[in-house]
Amino acid sequence: MNQTSNYDFSSLKIIVSKYHKADTKKSILQLLNTFIPFFALLVLMGYSIQISYWLTLILAIPTAGFLVRIFIFQHDCGHQSFFNNKKYNDLVGRFCSVFTWTPYAYWRKGHSIHHANASKLDMRGIGDIYTMTVREYLQRSKFGRLKYRLYRNPVFLFLFIPTILFVIIYRFPTSQNKALKAVERSVYLTNLAIAISLGVLIFLFGWKMIVLVYLPVIIFAASAGNWLFYVQHQFEETYWEHAQNWDYTLAAMQGSSYYKLPKILQWFTGNIGFHHIHHLSPRIPNYYLQKCYKENEVFTKTTTLTFRSSLKSIFLTLWDEEKRKLIGFKDLNPQN
Repeated sequence: MNQTSNYDFSSLKIIVSKYHKADTKKSILQLLNTFIPFFALLVLMGYSIQISYWLTLILAIPTAGFLVRIFIFQHDCGHQSFFNNKKYNDLVGRFCSVFTWTPYAYWRKGHSIHHANASKLDMRGIGDIYTMTVREYLQRSKFGRLKYRLYRNPVFLFLFIPTILFVIIYRFPTSQNKALKAVERSVYLTNLAIAISLGVLIFLFGWKMIVLVYLPVIIFAASAGNWLFYVQHQFEETYWEHAQNWDYTLAAMQGSSYYKLPKILQWFTGNIGFHHIHHLSPRIPNYYLQKCYKENEVFTKTTTLTFRSSLKSIFLTLWDEEKRKLIGFKDLNPQN
């Protein structure tokens, strides 16, 4: 059974176009109210080591929150939505990438592939959390099933994978996709910029200071970012479809959730919780997503998740093509 869109894409396109123009003052203000406290907290973390490393780790949590916000700015720049000028978007995006350890152009290209193919069963694996269908899982060998179970284990998925991804995998161009191979150079340029900045800091403060201060921030921020990306697509009544029946509007409005977070977390995550609107129109700057949501009732008609309800998504691991929803391993027929 195919899902049919009840949304008029033409009218939605007109609605979202009103929010496309970036406000340079707002963008600059966001950079200032994020980078200044981010740097201040890093300095404070450095001093706190002399008092207690537990205090340092506690301070790493809000610092990681600011790093997640910096990643959102880089993300907006990749969509050319943070400024109205491509040159400024790319300049700020590359600057942010030195702190997020995420190669700007390479990630931008992979993320654009994700947007173009989100919720397509035939195009899984680039820029998303890989999800098997029930049929695919049952066709795997015992070892194949074990590997997938390990991959989807929450501890591995939200702690180890993000750290490995941001610290190690992003240092090398790994995809065979032609579009990504064309921007491999950006990976090495980002690595060079990171190496130079780390080299200066190590010269001034020593390598132990960098490991004890910045590495926990990267780990916390990577885990939080991976969770955000996961939960906004991986929920029970999400949308998946084969390419021939895939619908862009349904992929955005039903394949992405509205993640309703407390205001402070909404601020740190740059309004990315309005993910259905973002997927419908990536050209909307992060600071206009809430405005778009509030001013247009049509955007309230989507799956809304709170932090508490989103925890149920942790154990949703397989797409059931017959029931058209995500299920967990426990929901499989016992004989399988």
